[in-house]
Amino acid sequence: MSKYLDLSLKEINKLLKDKKIKPIDLVEEAFENIEKNKDINSFITLDKENAFKVAKELENKEVDNLLFGIPIAIKDNICTKNLRTTCASKMLENFIPNYDATVVEKIKSKNMIIIGKTNMDEFAMGSTSRTSYFGAPKNPWNKKRIAGGSSGGSASCISSRIVPFALGSDTGGSIRQPASYCGIVGMKPTYGRISRYGLVAFGSSLDQIGPMTRNVYENAELLNILCGKDEKDLTSIDKEKEDFTSLINTDIKGMNIAIPKYFVTDIVEKEVLDKFNEIVEILKEKGCNIEYIDIDYIENAVTLYQIIAMGEASSNLARFDGIRYGYSYENPQNLEELYTKTRQFGFGDEVKRRIMVGSFILSGENAKIYYDKALKIRDDIRKSFLKAFKKFDLIIGPTTTTVAYDLESNLDDPLKTFLDDILVIPVNMAGLPGLNVPIGFSKDKMPIGLHIIGNAFDEKTIYKLASSIEKTLDLNLDPRGEKNE
Repeated sequence: MSKYLDLSLKEINKLLKDKKIKPIDLVEEAFENIEKNKDINSFITLDKENAFKVAKELENKEVDNLLFGIPIAIKDNICTKNLRTTCASKMLENFIPNYDATVVEKIKSKNMIIIGKTNMDEFAMGSTSRTSYFGAPKNPWNKKRIAGGSSGGSASCISSRIVPFALGSDTGGSIRQPASYCGIVGMKPTYGRISRYGLVAFGSSLDQIGPMTRNVYENAELLNILCGKDEKDLTSIDKEKEDFTSLINTDIKGMNIAIPKYFVTDIVEKEVLDKFNEIVEILKEKGCNIEYIDIDYIENAVTLYQIIAMGEASSNLARFDGIRYGYSYENPQNLEELYTKTRQFGFGDEVKRRIMVGSFILSGENAKIYYDKALKIRDDIRKSFLKAFKKFDLIIGPTTTTVAYDLESNLDDPLKTFLDDILVIPVNMAGLPGLNVPIGFSKDKMPIGLHIIGNAFDEKTIYKLASSIEKTLDLNLDPRGEKNE
């Protein structure tokens, strides 16, 4: 059977329009791909029966947009009506939402076909997806290595070419870091750009849903349909509709680009830094002006993230108490035991650790000493970034300090997983958009990513630079292929 899903979005769209293929052909192929890649463990729940039903219904409809009939995977912390949503936790192992997240409604309105829910770190807490109650997803480039996290299942299912589109969520790098490890394009949009209604909350002032795709153009197309003000999410922002693909393939000559000095220090492994520096040279050749700058408190971003995210997590996860939904401890002696035992057995170790630290941070005087102070410094980081954007179009750096490492390494080091995100966390602190674009491979054939940071609501300019780099490098990012650079 020919490989339709390997074609570009525009090619698939043309075949559907010309009635040469039907949506059901794409759905069949997606499930064949899942079967072939079972060992990667990208998915927690499949929606096979409904996907085929929707595909059949679409046969009689007019192909009225570019994403019509295209299969998509959804991270398992985004609510899907009548489809299990577990957050990769025992706590929600049997939870079936009775409503769709706003982004899911938008996807369905374009007649995209949801094929399943992807694996992730439990409640999105982690950078490796190893905290998943359902076991870690694997990296398609080397199945002994991590896919990254917390959107590891979404990244691995795009990278292994199961489907062309997935949704992830990003609280402290959870879209961009696994995108870098798996060699795909992942965008964390500006905070407020996309409604968070129906996203199971982790750190409410940081969380953002975003698109994960094979290439830059398709990423921009998916972002086009996800944005917009939502009455159900008061943090979503009303912006005029724009086309994020509009600057793709335009000339980057004369662009002013900054590199924070901290992003190129010895925290980054030599191999990753060398590849990054090659890109810097290419950009200079193309006529970009590059300058190294300082961003205030950027080296403290991980500490601030831990304080803010864990504080917010302890508050958000208080709702999982065994009473209204989710796992509930059987035969408790009293109410207190119901609460304590439900949370003891329902949550994994990393989630419990973060709830405990977060509860400490928010208790009594500590809230002033830690949380309030962290918010003030966070505001200073944001101001420092915004000041840089008065002079520069974009800011760049490596996405990660290393390539994806072994599934078995650093298992007992909770701090290590935070440091995996040291280059991507500042963007969440500042509420800015950031994207990973692949820029090559390490000597052991693992993907390396470039991180492009834009001004608030300027995702278009990020796509402009990313598409230029993608076109120049022309990498083979298919782990099934023999050829890669």
